[in-house]
Amino acid sequence: MNTRRQLFQAAASTVSLTAFGAAGPRAGSSMPLSAPVANDSPLPITSYEPKSMLRVPETHVPRPRYPVIDIHTHLSWSTHSENGIELAAERQFLASPEELLEVMDGKNIRAMVNLTGGYDDGLRASVQRFDRAHPNRFFSFTEPSYARFLEADYPRLQAHEIEQAHRDGARGLKILKTLGLCLRENITSGALVKVDDRRFDPMWDTCGQLGIPVAIHVSDPIAFFQPIDRFNERYEELHNHPDWSFYGRDFPSNAELLEARNRVITRHPKTQFLVLHVGNFAEDLGNVSECLDRFPNMTVDIAARIGELGRQPRTARKFFDKYQDRILFGTDATPHGDEFPQQLYCDRLYEIYYRFLETDDEYFDYAPSNIPPQGRWRIYGIGLADTVLKKVYSENAERLLKL
Repeated sequence: MNTRRQLFQAAASTVSLTAFGAAGPRAGSSMPLSAPVANDSPLPITSYEPKSMLRVPETHVPRPRYPVIDIHTHLSWSTHSENGIELAAERQFLASPEELLEVMDGKNIRAMVNLTGGYDDGLRASVQRFDRAHPNRFFSFTEPSYARFLEADYPRLQAHEIEQAHRDGARGLKILKTLGLCLRENITSGALVKVDDRRFDPMWDTCGQLGIPVAIHVSDPIAFFQPIDRFNERYEELHNHPDWSFYGRDFPSNAELLEARNRVITRHPKTQFLVLHVGNFAEDLGNVSECLDRFPNMTVDIAARIGELGRQPRTARKFFDKYQDRILFGTDATPHGDEFPQQLYCDRLYEIYYRFLETDDEYFDYAPSNIPPQGRWRIYGIGLADTVLKKVYSENAERLLKL
C-alpha cells in the first residue's frame, strides 16, 4: 500500500512539473498554477446563497388543475394596534379589489377569504369593499373587539357583536394569536388572558348557533418558543424578528397553548374550528392527527406551512390522504408584504403551492425568495391524486363556508 501511494505521488509530481515548465502552463492547459486560497474572513450567513447542483426535473405549474378557494389571506388591518392588539375598528386596506382580481384570475383562484375583516364599522367597510362589490369572489371574517374587554358585561357584548357581524355579512370569526399571547387583563398590561378563558364561552357558542366557523391561531412554530441560539433551526428568522420570539418572560409554552385550545374545542362540540397553519404544529403531524381523530369539529389549513410539510413529503402525503376531507387550501397571503416572502401575494407564491401539491418535484424553494425565509432547507412535492386535490383546493372550503 505504501509503495502504491509513493508511486502515485511521484507521478503526480512529474505531471505537475512537465505540465507547467519554466514559462508557466502549456497552452490549453486548465490546471491552475496554485490551489485557490479560502478567504480568512468568515462569510456572513446572510450573504450565503448556495446554488443547488442537483439536476432533477422541474415542473412549472402556472395554474392549478382545479379552481382554488384561498381560505387564509389578510387584505386589511386595524388602523391602530398596540402590543399586538387591534384597538380601532377602522381598517387600512392593503390592495384594491382590481389588483387582487388580476392575480386571482390568472392563477385560477375562485375566491379569497379575508380573515382579518375587523369588526363594527371596519367589518362593514370590508364587506362593502370586497364581498358586495364582487359577490362570491371575496368573503370576510370578523374579529373580537378586544378594546371593549374591560367592560363589565363583555362576554354578552362580544357574543352580541358576533350576531351583528353575521348580519353585516361576516362568514366566520378569526382569532389571531392575540388571545393567549398578547391580550392581558388590562388589555395591554397585566397577566395574559388564557385561550380557554371562560369569558369567551358565549362567543364560541354563538358561532356554533349561527353555523359559522372559527378560524383560530393560538401558537407559532415550535422554534419560536426556544432560545434564539445556534441550535435553533430558525435562528435567522428570529434574529431578524426578535419580537416574534415567545421564549421566556411570562409567555406560556407551545404545549400549554395547544392544550388550552383543545379544551375550548372540547367544551364547544357544536362549533366548527378551523385550526390554522396545520393545527399550529406542522412540525409534528402525529400530534395534529391525534387532534383530528379526537375532535370531529376540527379542520386545518396549510397556510404558510408548506415549508414544514414539504420537508417531510412521505409523512405529509399520508396525512393528506388520510384527512383529505378536513384539509383546506390557504396561503396567509398579504398584499405588498415584501418583508415576509412566504406570505407575499403574487403569482410566484401560488405557483409554489400548486407545485408542492400537484407534482413529485424534488428540492425546490418554498417561498419566492433568494434566501429561505423560515429555515435553511428546501421542499419536495407530494403529488396528490385528483380526488384529493379537488377537496383541498375548494370542496372542503365550500362545505365549511356553506357555499
